[in-house]
Amino acid sequence: MKGKVCVFGSFNLDIVAGMNRFPLPGESLIARHSMMGPGGKGANQATAALRAGARVHYIGKIGQDDFGQFARRHLEKTGFDAITLFTCKEKPTGNALIYVAGKDAENMISVYPGANLTVTAAEVTRCQPTVAAADILLMQLENNLSAIQRMVDIARAAGTFVIINPAPWQKVSAALLRKVDLLTPNSTEATLLSGVTVSTFNDAMQAAAVLHGKGVRQLIITLGMQGALLSDGEAMYRIPLFPAQPTDSTGAGDAFNGALAARLAAGEPLKQAALFASAYASLCVEQPGAANSMPLYADALARLQAHPTLQVERIDRQNAA
Repeated sequence: MKGKVCVFGSFNLDIVAGMNRFPLPGESLIARHSMMGPGGKGANQATAALRAGARVHYIGKIGQDDFGQFARRHLEKTGFDAITLFTCKEKPTGNALIYVAGKDAENMISVYPGANLTVTAAEVTRCQPTVAAADILLMQLENNLSAIQRMVDIARAAGTFVIINPAPWQKVSAALLRKVDLLTPNSTEATLLSGVTVSTFNDAMQAAAVLHGKGVRQLIITLGMQGALLSDGEAMYRIPLFPAQPTDSTGAGDAFNGALAARLAAGEPLKQAALFASAYASLCVEQPGAANSMPLYADALARLQAHPTLQVERIDRQNAA
């Protein structure tokens, strides 16, 4: 079954440099390689949702520059069911500078949002039928908060399930958090949202308790090499990390969120959807780039089936690492 996922989010042009290590302040290093390609958390997550089996309507905003022309050409050939692409005259298309380094292919990213931060109230209103028709509305924080808040209100009025991946970090109100059906921070974002420094599962459980106290209904805290913590307000679960040979971790979080939204839209329970998303993200890190590295549903299903012992495990403070 293919569900409908509406993704409102950023498009950025990514410029990626592969390094042996990250440069120190003031230091110049020779990169092993570099590449330029499509990115932005919104476009990445929309691509992941599409390839993970959903019908996707992508909503974004670009500038009237060469990067914007690149964005339009790329998005039109991606295969989305529909695209709503607004244009900004005053700001350029968003872009990101990305370093990838180390044996785990960790990344360091600087983002200039550009047109992504200029979505108007009138443009959001034009998206109301699209949001209302979707099973899932998936968003990030790479757009202006005023537009994100309006999208959430439209989705709630229509009964559309709302997922927010709170990246990159912007301070959000408790009122907004209470309107979200599923929040998906990484450890850094969970730290900023909760005030609890998150580095272990015990930390993540404490942060989850704080966030539930702020009105968050359900959340998944992704913890890199430690997997992820799922908390539904009643119980907490460990989502395992699937084995991978990492080449570039850029886009791994986007892969997880897009695949998660796709499987929830298809009617899968949250724990099952999160397990699939973990398998899906493990394939993403084995390829360079972000949008271009999103795997197919069949490949992620094969990885899931190749590791039948990796299952969602209920956890408590006594057995948490």
